[in-house]
Amino acid sequence: MSLSPAAFKPTPPLLLLVRVNLRQNWRRLKAIRAQSRLLSFSIGLFMVSYLTVSFFLFSWGLKFLMNFPALGPILTERLFFLLFAFLFILLLFSNLVIGYTNFFRNRETSFLISLPIPAQTVFHWKFLESALLASWAFLFLIAPLLAAYGLSRGVPWHFYFMTLVAIAMFIVLPGVAGAWAALNLARFLDRRAFQVVAVVTMAVVLLLMAFWFRPEQLTDDNTDTRVLATLDKLLLRTHFAESPWLPSYWLTNSVIQWSEGALSSSLFFLLVLLSHVLFFGYLSFTRLGDFFYESFSAVQSRESIFVRWAWFQRWRGRRPEFDYPIGGLEKIFHFVSGGPSDELALLVKDSRTFWRDTTQWGQSLVLFGLLGVYVINLRHFSQQLTNPFWVHLVCYLNLGACALNLATLTTRFVYPQFSLEGKRLWIIGMAPLGLKQVLRTKFWLASRASLLLTLGLILLSCHMLQMPLDRTLYLGLIIATMTFALTGLAVGLGALYPNFREDNPSKIVSGFGGTLCLVVSFLYIVGSVTLLAMGSPWGWHGETSIRWILGSWVIFALLSVLIGWVPLRLGLRRVEGFEL
Repeated sequence: MSLSPAAFKPTPPLLLLVRVNLRQNWRRLKAIRAQSRLLSFSIGLFMVSYLTVSFFLFSWGLKFLMNFPALGPILTERLFFLLFAFLFILLLFSNLVIGYTNFFRNRETSFLISLPIPAQTVFHWKFLESALLASWAFLFLIAPLLAAYGLSRGVPWHFYFMTLVAIAMFIVLPGVAGAWAALNLARFLDRRAFQVVAVVTMAVVLLLMAFWFRPEQLTDDNTDTRVLATLDKLLLRTHFAESPWLPSYWLTNSVIQWSEGALSSSLFFLLVLLSHVLFFGYLSFTRLGDFFYESFSAVQSRESIFVRWAWFQRWRGRRPEFDYPIGGLEKIFHFVSGGPSDELALLVKDSRTFWRDTTQWGQSLVLFGLLGVYVINLRHFSQQLTNPFWVHLVCYLNLGACALNLATLTTRFVYPQFSLEGKRLWIIGMAPLGLKQVLRTKFWLASRASLLLTLGLILLSCHMLQMPLDRTLYLGLIIATMTFALTGLAVGLGALYPNFREDNPSKIVSGFGGTLCLVVSFLYIVGSVTLLAMGSPWGWHGETSIRWILGSWVIFALLSVLIGWVPLRLGLRRVEGFEL
């Protein structure tokens, strides 16, 4: 019996890549379960707890808004428009950063390019992978909100199915836009005209945003007592989220209209969203792949993005060819730390590696930009703090916000540092410094850098909130303790659960150890802030008992030692017997 040629039809390369990676991820998931069932159970419990708690919090918030007659639906609708508009912008930046890393700074991409696989197929696979990596947090965040909204409005069962389909279509558009921006950034980043236009555009956008989001001052002699007119003045700067050109507008309208029973109107916006997804998705799968190989080649062969500038050429021409004097970075670290030369060499190496990785400091700029927006807007909020209860609440909410940003820094940038040594770890391990001292040096470098950022953030935010000096110093001491604890946690878990096969920090953080680090950091911050708020020396409605104050301090100190010192100690013990 002979088989027909159709039986030997080869599998399409894209389908083969998807199938292989799905099998690998499934095997990694089973390996995690076999490695430690307790840790797997803890992470699963955290995810279920987060979804449950956030669902009830969103339900309570929506019911609170709906209690305002005639204003509840207006506020809820405007909040949905704002939420999806800002999430669309964040998804765009996330796809740009992750896509650039996945396309041009990934060993798997370099390996696939060398195989007899079309470059367009490699782009298709990396595009799908980047979109999923950039969007999973968005789905995890938005699911309990939409479930709570549906429950509060008493929607039928098909509302949840429609919402799932609409969100699946929505995340495609920022993925396509991010991939297009990453390809063009890779192709033209070294061109002087492109750099000038990019800097000027960013400056103009920042000035326009500062002008647009400037709050309107309501004077005391304002005689307009109409509620809707006053509310419209307060929400004047949020009308941009209702622009019909934004994909978030189509998604929000489809969700709201479907929940109100206007199925035909909701279906119209779903079809608008679907048409754009099909059009731009078709373009990305048929046209963007043609520019991928050119962009990849430009990134791999590029010496410097400033090569076209005359000042850079003059500076490079002055450098001796075989003369390596002590640089400015070495002098700075020698002045700050004053440690042995081998430790200084490691500090300089890590700092230069971080600076040369565009994706690393690119994500840092996005994070610090969001922090800057948060701090700048605090000065408008401080004018409303007249009640002692709200002063106390805002004080500890600000502490929690700064601590959560600290956890983001340590999990995203500190945790993968040991794994990023990769197969070159044996070079450092065979040096007289030793891996234990390498880990200690990484801890002190990360803790000092994080302390400089977080301490400055808490002091600046307290100044914007017009907090007294004693409360500012108290919060500064707390955030300093949290900095050392969270840095020790990230460094220790990074040594306990290394991943030397990946050179992409996003994938390293997305693994088991990175997820565990994020979970433990979140639980530590929530528990510590709640404990310190309950035992605050200033109290909620008066003076707090000295036992509560001392008890909260002692428990916070013990919890910080447990979270920071124990994982770091275990990590040092692990690398001491590490086989290279």
